[in-house]
Amino acid sequence: RGLNDIPPKTKKILQLLRLRQIHNGIFMKANKATLNQLRKVEPYVMFGYPNLKSVRELIYKRGYGKVNKQRIPLTDNEVIEKALGSKGIICVEDLIHEIYTAGPNFKECANFLWPFKLSAPNGGMTEKKKHYIEGGMAGNRED
Repeated sequence: RGLNDIPPKTKKILQLLRLRQIHNGIFMKANKATLNQLRKVEPYVMFGYPNLKSVRELIYKRGYGKVNKQRIPLTDNEVIEKALGSKGIICVEDLIHEIYTAGPNFKECANFLWPFKLSAPNGGMTEKKKHYIEGGMAGNRED
């Protein structure tokens, strides 16, 4: 929905989630604290549980790593090995597996991945202000 006219607390939560731009996406673990944060920013975000296919497509198509605070494309496994080699993650498939299974090094992997810059939905957003259950776009999609 954009970042203008957002209450300060909501804006802070979006910054903590690394969602500083419209149409950005991240991976995060669903625990009590993060679900409470998502509940507070629900009118401004869409979220759900990814399947293996969508995780793989996102990382291969739009995956960038954070190396020395710079956005580096994941063109070869060397980038991943340098950043996450100490954690036993040496290739893109290891990274995908760690993200999908929410393994022991999930936090490091998710933080290594730069927030995904997603494209706008085809045909635009139908009902931005309504919840997904009411036929809108915002909130938990649970699929």
